[in-house]
Amino acid sequence: MSSATPATGRFIVVGFDGSPSSDAALRWVLGVAAQPGDSVHAVAVRPAEVRLPGTAWALQPHGRRPPGQYSPREHIASIRSEFPGQAEVMISTPQGDPATELITASTDANLLVVGARGAGRTQQLLLGSVSRECVRYSRCPVVVVTPEAARRLVPTTTA
Repeated sequence: MSSATPATGRFIVVGFDGSPSSDAALRWVLGVAAQPGDSVHAVAVRPAEVRLPGTAWALQPHGRRPPGQYSPREHIASIRSEFPGQAEVMISTPQGDPATELITASTDANLLVVGARGAGRTQQLLLGSVSRECVRYSRCPVVVVTPEAARRLVPTTTA
């Protein structure tokens, strides 16, 4: 998918898969990075065909898991509602390899933002495979946001 740079502002692409780390990345974009006039594009990559465990293609005529009730559009809209007056979020849901799709979507972007899954000590030292591929091959700057970092950077409102 080719994306055009907006006439005013920056074009920011954020990877989104519904995980807490991608939630943190979107919140960081909306709360810290995006400015008035910027365009935010959330890319929710659907994995390629996934076979059900223990089945052959012949036994599974549709060849993949049935779609669940999860809606990335609704999930993104709920996060977007936390930031009134902030940039609108365009959403696309390409199918394929997440790193490849994010790099392709960010070809004309000013910034690519992805979440990191900093689970254990070993994983804190290493980026995930998608983050690593984006950092390595993207033609624009890449920000990798951990949930911990997002909590420090995004202002919180106290009731």
